[in-house]
Amino acid sequence: MDAAKRIEKALAAALAMGGGTSGPPRLARAMQHAVFPGGARVRPRLCLATAAACGAEPGLADAAAVAIELLHCASLVHDDMPCFDDAATRRGRPSVHRAHGEPLALLAGDGLIVLAFQQLALATKRAPARGIALIRIVAEAVGSPNGIVAGQAWECEDVADLAQYQRAKTAALFSAATAAGAAAAGLDDAPWMLLGERLGEAYQVADDIGDAFGSADVLGKPTGQDEKLHRPSAVRELGLHGAMARLEGLTRAAIAAIPPCPGAGDLRALIALEAKRLVPKELAASAA
Repeated sequence: MDAAKRIEKALAAALAMGGGTSGPPRLARAMQHAVFPGGARVRPRLCLATAAACGAEPGLADAAAVAIELLHCASLVHDDMPCFDDAATRRGRPSVHRAHGEPLALLAGDGLIVLAFQQLALATKRAPARGIALIRIVAEAVGSPNGIVAGQAWECEDVADLAQYQRAKTAALFSAATAAGAAAAGLDDAPWMLLGERLGEAYQVADDIGDAFGSADVLGKPTGQDEKLHRPSAVRELGLHGAMARLEGLTRAAIAAIPPCPGAGDLRALIALEAKRLVPKELAASAA
């Protein structure tokens, strides 16, 4: 089974566990809305690709990939709510709070967070030492001071350092993906953190470019949010050409940061391909 099918199957199984037959049906529908249909599933694919490059067997890596994607989806639900972006759409359809109401959106996000750690806890039974490492890696990527919670909180500050903000808001889960993939193979996760961090920063720069110059119809979500909400942005700080140069530099740095491993060549090819997908062709052409 290829990685994409493994991810969707594992996510469906996790949501079935989280929804059950005895829980509130409207909450279950809101959680399903948050996860399916998904986006590019970049973070779980990166986790599985790293695990494969390191020689990991399926199992722990799948649990880590699912947990990371559930946490990402939860962060999007909360990010879209009126207290933050008040976004009407996500992935080309109504955001969770628009479709199910604010109370259920808040609870759906919370439920996905808990469900993510349930998946890791279940995986820990297979290999306790590796499972505990995965829980640590993922927890650090979510909380404060350097996880996605902190990244969201930086938007509430009067002044925020762009690199620090982007490392927390976006790069943290990418670092967790590469570190968890290595940990699932029984390797030291520390050398793999930089790869994820650079990829996450590149992804956020590309998101900034799309927000400033992209089409809401193409992206499936509102654009112009960074300017409207006065958020830190690579485009606001560097301009389009500077942001594109930053993206290219981060992509090269990510490829250079891949530690020695049996599947390094495949991982380099995947990162190069993903980098081309990040920015729409028309934006790349205009920057050139």
